[in-house]
Amino acid sequence: MVQNAVTISLGIAILRIGVSPINVKLELSNLKNLLMTVKHLKILHQHSQVISKDGNDVIEGLIKSPKSLPPKYFYDDRGSELFEQICDLPEYYPTRTEASILGQYADEIAAITGSCELVELGSGSSTKTNYLLNAYQKISHNTSIAEAFSYIPIDVSGGILKTSVLHLQQKYPDLTIAGLIGTYEEALLYLDKNHQRSRMIFFLGSSIGNFNAAESDEFLGKVSHALTKGDYFLLGVDLQKSTEVLEDAYNDAQGITAAFNLNMLSHLNWRFQGDFDCNLFEHKAIYNQVDHQIEMYLYAKSKHEVSLDILDLKVQFETGERILTEISRKFNLEDLQLQLRSQGLQTVKFWTDPQQLFGLILCQVKY
Repeated sequence: MVQNAVTISLGIAILRIGVSPINVKLELSNLKNLLMTVKHLKILHQHSQVISKDGNDVIEGLIKSPKSLPPKYFYDDRGSELFEQICDLPEYYPTRTEASILGQYADEIAAITGSCELVELGSGSSTKTNYLLNAYQKISHNTSIAEAFSYIPIDVSGGILKTSVLHLQQKYPDLTIAGLIGTYEEALLYLDKNHQRSRMIFFLGSSIGNFNAAESDEFLGKVSHALTKGDYFLLGVDLQKSTEVLEDAYNDAQGITAAFNLNMLSHLNWRFQGDFDCNLFEHKAIYNQVDHQIEMYLYAKSKHEVSLDILDLKVQFETGERILTEISRKFNLEDLQLQLRSQGLQTVKFWTDPQQLFGLILCQVKY
């Protein structure tokens, strides 16, 4: 991955990481539109290159049985918009529960870590982040450290990232923002381990539940590698609970989660010149009580063939055949703390809501 970048002006920074060569013209067009409509931006745009691995995960997932697709393909701009709608659904408790915990304990979190560089993985609209930014703004007024109040939001959706950073710049004029567009892995690789200021990486929304146990270990290892001794990691996790509550949360009455799941196929069509027909699939989420995880599927309604031309791939679907698009693991706090410790992330404190639906864990790198 090329690490060179072009600096255009001062202010907010948005960095595009790992752009597929297929979409270079669109990316350059979006960059031009951004420059025309927004003043005083600092945009770091990475030189695009051929990435041989782009789409290999799609091929691997669709030629095996049972079929699967990586959840990262949920998040084009439309997918990010739909996920924001999911977060407001009455059945979907995680967002409002986590927000209530942050609202109650953000000041305590800031008091423990002190002033530091804030890095958010999967920032989305940064709505819940306001609780943390408010808390860190208070303590930044009591420090003389240069650029004491800084925030690095990271998201794969350039559209929602642009909107959120511009909103935050207006709300927090003293906040230095450097937005990174890319996957978690790309961003963690890009972040300099030898940073001069103390840092807290935070990963909210229980997005870590989208990784299986091995992937979770690998991810936490990368987080730990992007931190130095004394730095912090704040993790939001969905806790184990009844099947009814969980399945209702992922099969909402309004069908927003179904639209979000099906939109992955539209994203693949755009990205790889495919011909998925969303009308030939239906969404269903089930709770696997053995592995303590929600599993989201797309079921084929009839026998048909799908082509993804850029990948030179044709896929046959039988009636009732399903694609696993996401797992969302639910956690036991004691077990999770052991896993974190194995990656050098020692629990400092954790917080939950009164019903113990959701948890926040603050960890520190001890070595």
